[in-house]
Amino acid sequence: MSAQTQAKKQLKEYTRDEVAKHNKKGDCWIIIDAQVYNVSKFVELHPGGESVFYDEDVAGQEATETFFGLHRHEVLLKPQYQRLIIGKIAGEESKIKPLPLGSISPVPYGEPTWLQPKFYTPYYNDSHRRLQREVRAYVDTQIVDIAQACEANGKRPDLALVKDMGAKGLNAMRMGPGKHLHGRKLFADIKPEEFDYFHELVITQELVRCAARGFGDGLNGGMVIGLPPILNFGSDELKAEIVEPVLAGDKFICLAVSEAFAGSDVMGTRTFAQKQDDGSYIVNGTKKWITNGMFADYFTTLAKTDDGFAVLCIPRTEGVETKQIKTSYSTTAGTAYITFDNVRVPAKYVVGEDGLGIQIVLSNFNHERWVMCCSTIRSSRAVCEQVMLWINQRKAFGKSLSSQAVVRQKLGALLSQVEAAQAWLEVVTYQMCKMSYKEQSIHLAGQVAFLKAWSTRVSHEVADSSVQIFGGRGITKSGMGKFIEEFNRTYKFDAVLGGSEEVLSDLGVRQALRFMPDNYKL
Repeated sequence: MSAQTQAKKQLKEYTRDEVAKHNKKGDCWIIIDAQVYNVSKFVELHPGGESVFYDEDVAGQEATETFFGLHRHEVLLKPQYQRLIIGKIAGEESKIKPLPLGSISPVPYGEPTWLQPKFYTPYYNDSHRRLQREVRAYVDTQIVDIAQACEANGKRPDLALVKDMGAKGLNAMRMGPGKHLHGRKLFADIKPEEFDYFHELVITQELVRCAARGFGDGLNGGMVIGLPPILNFGSDELKAEIVEPVLAGDKFICLAVSEAFAGSDVMGTRTFAQKQDDGSYIVNGTKKWITNGMFADYFTTLAKTDDGFAVLCIPRTEGVETKQIKTSYSTTAGTAYITFDNVRVPAKYVVGEDGLGIQIVLSNFNHERWVMCCSTIRSSRAVCEQVMLWINQRKAFGKSLSSQAVVRQKLGALLSQVEAAQAWLEVVTYQMCKMSYKEQSIHLAGQVAFLKAWSTRVSHEVADSSVQIFGGRGITKSGMGKFIEEFNRTYKFDAVLGGSEEVLSDLGVRQALRFMPDNYKL
């Protein structure tokens, strides 16, 4: 029996009438979830003032409903508030308990359908479920606290965490299935030959539950989009220098494509790489909004050349300068403005061939956008879970918010869209598992473009309606609506990064038009 359990068993019991006698200044008790709190001294320190206890007729009374209308349960679990507990109500037991870390949420629609009890799936097997359980436990116990701290202080993710993920095989698994997994020991004892895109989807969707969007990108987001060109097109020499150190967390890499003058128009790239007689290149130009650029050791860079475009993996060396860009989310992502000033890049750092830069970059976009779909759809669901909890405990106009038809209609629309988005994502993921990399680039570019554009429209609706339902709390960085505020402030990143909604919708239609039959008319 733990000391905490023993302490609870030894709590003195009081009747509600006995508690009711302690209802004045200097002698104030309250009841929350069958436990008796002596707040006589605390009321003077209460951030909301003393009036909450006295003017609202809380002193000496049942305060469970009042408390949970104002505070999250985690507040009660803090040591300073646990010390206020002096007893319990005779014959009653506490009903509200935090879920054990790593648990599946019991809130309806709080989890994707395949994780909900009594539902079936054609996509996930026992290895996916085992991976989900172990990744969730790892995230809840090893990542969440670090994520929230980094989100607040703006510092890059802890190097020890990144290296631990590397040692456990998680960094490699975030790159998707491929030869880079062969012979590697993977997290949750997943066999390299059985690892597929659904395993990667599980990892991505579990990681975003830490509810720290800037940290999420800071946690090797640059690797996820900057390393694939090296894996798929790099020379053996280049792979030998870069791949293992990056996967181990010893080195960091980012993708440097976007520019102030180009944006989604990669053909508008102005950074220029002038080839020299010895085969090296001199690079001049700038890149903007580069995730992880502030702490990257390598920059997978698209540049114009005399032969068209090339991808160069530029080491951080003389002439490379990075400046912090402060965005809507935390600086923990390391978002940077990069200047290349006469940077000499040896020939060995050319990725693939000079002249094939655009093809290499475009081949990378499908996976990048799909990862973003995994993230934004799961983040939207997490917000819906918060809304479900809120409307079930918050009262307004004398009634629970869940009794208001307009609130139920709003939430119903959100849940429907989130479920549909996850279902479409899983259909696309299944196609990815069945298609070769080349087939994906031909047949799925439009599907993934549409999915990303639509899923970020879903996140827009989720952000907007959740703020309306939470009210002022939805735009406050602490308290009941802190996760709503964070989502509303950061969801637009997915709508812009990797191609804006408008550009991707256009791409999807153009891809479809390529396959229009010539022999079929209205």
